[in-house]
Amino acid sequence: MHTLVCFHAHPDDEALLTSGTMARAAAEGHRVVLVVATNGELGQAASHFGDAQDLAQHRRREVLRSARALGVARVEFLGYLDSGHEDIPLPDPPHGTRFTNADVEAAAAQLAEILVEENADVLTTYDPAGGYGHPDHVQVHQVGWRAAMVAGTPSVLEATVDRDILLTGIDVAARFYKFPPEFRRETFERAFTARQDITHRVNVRPYIIQKRVSFRAHASQASADEGDRTLGMFLKFPRLVFKQVMGQEWFREVGRTRKPGERYLDDIFASVRR
Repeated sequence: MHTLVCFHAHPDDEALLTSGTMARAAAEGHRVVLVVATNGELGQAASHFGDAQDLAQHRRREVLRSARALGVARVEFLGYLDSGHEDIPLPDPPHGTRFTNADVEAAAAQLAEILVEENADVLTTYDPAGGYGHPDHVQVHQVGWRAAMVAGTPSVLEATVDRDILLTGIDVAARFYKFPPEFRRETFERAFTARQDITHRVNVRPYIIQKRVSFRAHASQASADEGDRTLGMFLKFPRLVFKQVMGQEWFREVGRTRKPGERYLDDIFASVRR
């Protein structure tokens, strides 16, 4: 048995990027731990979810429901504040520190303590650009990388998306869903990871029900007053389309290069087993 620790910025990030992998690892008898940096209180949500403090409580409960559906053994919150997705970082309020403003060494020490307690074999973080550039996601990369160094975690995988598949998924979604006027497909042409840089393509289709339940757990992030958000858009896919589009998850292992023509790894514990 191995231990997988998945490190995410906000509640619902685990659903979108690693939920199938987490469900698969748990089903195969491995220990799965979820660490969330913030409560996601600045996430876009419908007004009936209340103010930022109310939304934080909603989102904590949602991620715990998601974790139960995926077979997660332990959930930890680092306690930082959501930084929002602004070009200029928001200042820290008197009652806490926004994750993007956190001292990397201090945050990494918190995460490293969990990695050591769990004797983690694999840590998942994000790519250096944080996928699509959210400042908290960039910080997850920096803090995760440093924590793995401190803890001596053998394998670090950057949870990402195959950029080509992402664009295909957007085109499929356009058949079932009308995107809002501000949506720009071209912004995703530079997001996440180029196919040649991905090392792991994990088949999670046998666990697609758990993944869909994980998506549904995050009700506050499915829609906002102005309409559906990304998570809600995917939930509108017919089940077979959802399985086809969401049935794989992608990672780039730090320190590993996939040679041209070399097959993707389907086992997130491959390096540890060797």
